[in-house]
Amino acid sequence: MITTDFVPGAPAWIDLGTSDEAVAAEFYGRVLGWGYQPLDTPGTGVFTHAGRTVAGQVPSQSGSWTVHFAASGAEPAADVRLTDPHGGEFGVWQAGERPGIGAVSIPGSLTWLELHSPAPSASATFYRSLFSWEIELIPGAPGQFLRPAGAGEGRLFGAIVADTQAFWLPYFEVADVDQTAASAPVLLAPHDLDGVGRIAVLVDPFGARFGVMRSVTVESLPNI
Repeated sequence: MITTDFVPGAPAWIDLGTSDEAVAAEFYGRVLGWGYQPLDTPGTGVFTHAGRTVAGQVPSQSGSWTVHFAASGAEPAADVRLTDPHGGEFGVWQAGERPGIGAVSIPGSLTWLELHSPAPSASATFYRSLFSWEIELIPGAPGQFLRPAGAGEGRLFGAIVADTQAFWLPYFEVADVDQTAASAPVLLAPHDLDGVGRIAVLVDPFGARFGVMRSVTVESLPNI
């Protein structure tokens, strides 16, 4: 699972690129229950849920979510944006005053990642060379599952799956997938995955794709 200790190679930050922060704030406030706080730089801000930062927002002419993975070492704070060999965009996050997002794996926050790739094995090789991720194959489950190096069992944070395009798809935990999907355009209708939970894939007004999930690990939580 995704955690907030942000060991090297783990997801540490996520931001939305959008051309209209007001429209984005209204959309994600309505769909995911997020608040929005503008920052000093025009067009930038942070999304919040229950008082904690769950994502950022940056200006962009095209809508997209970018996942940033924690760097190793103690270099000064930095955020480097890169593109993998197949066109998937991602970031390398060097923590400064903000070590990473303030909540994960609970309703209203990032809970899972999928790397869609036209060449999953080549993508796995590339990211392993960059972050030293451990790759796990689960019998009966599609894709190659990812965990930070040396993180041990229970730290899978995402998977690489076959697709015609390369992009990172974030999933956000929600209390009710069907209710959330009813409030936004749907790319993949709500359905159950054995051992995972209920999921759907949605798209925002700018074309940014994202998933929502009610994980089996939070089935006992109240609908908050």
